[in-house]
Amino acid sequence: KGIEFIRSTYFNKLQYTKFSSSVGKFVGFTEQGMKNAAASNNNNIYMASIRAAKETICQPNIQRMYDNIL
Repeated sequence: KGIEFIRSTYFNKLQYTKFSSSVGKFVGFTEQGMKNAAASNNNNIYMASIRAAKETICQPNIQRMYDNIL
């Protein structure tokens, strides 16, 4: 429950967009990033796959990661 999926886009060390599973949408940090975030947020199929990433990527691997840390 305390897991968050984050996907960020960078170019030349500058963050353009960020998706956070707690927010549920892309957020833009630059002018171009805001345009890209709006385009991504309007693509329903892409957003459904990004929102599902927490369950498909994070949840199956979390126990293995905790075991490696401990």
